[in-house]
Amino acid sequence: MHAHSTSIFPAPSSSSSSSSSSSHGRRRRQRQQLSAVVKCSASSSSSVPFSISDSDLTSRGFNLHRTASNLDPDALNAVFSRVGFPRREPARIRLALEHTQAVVWVEDGRSGAPVAFARATGDGVFNAVVWDVVVDPSFQGMGLGKAVVERLLSDLLATGVTNIGLYSEPRVVGFYRPLGFATDPDGIKAMVFSRKKNKKR
Repeated sequence: MHAHSTSIFPAPSSSSSSSSSSSHGRRRRQRQQLSAVVKCSASSSSSVPFSISDSDLTSRGFNLHRTASNLDPDALNAVFSRVGFPRREPARIRLALEHTQAVVWVEDGRSGAPVAFARATGDGVFNAVVWDVVVDPSFQGMGLGKAVVERLLSDLLATGVTNIGLYSEPRVVGFYRPLGFATDPDGIKAMVFSRKKNKKR
């Protein structure tokens, strides 16, 4: 499983950027363009069943967290980089986490490093958007991505949020459907503000 939703952290602008960072930038722009085409949303429900219980995660050597208080931005940045996101300034990651409504992440009990992560921003009442669903490549295929998204949805629904959306690359839309998401419900289309198009006016 790769990064499932677009990142809202912008790529750092630097005159000394390497060809690798340029490649990351192209991938980031591609994700943004695709996200404008595919929009998923979920309606509220009374509960979200967990495919992996908290006790099962613990028995497998993982620690589950629902706050970012013990999350190292540098370690999270490393996971973002390993799944293809451009590296970001740790200070900006901290700021983004401070403005995050809900966060769920899984820590490897042996190394103490984050291996799965998901977060959501919103108004705290009606709407929320899921961002940055990532799983470290070394821990993919274990159900950790589903585990963090299920708990993130459960936490959002528990606060009374009734409209939950996300942007998804077409190739991973199938990951979200079993979790209650639907593409273009009622003909609703996602739109992304384009600075490039706006400059032409």
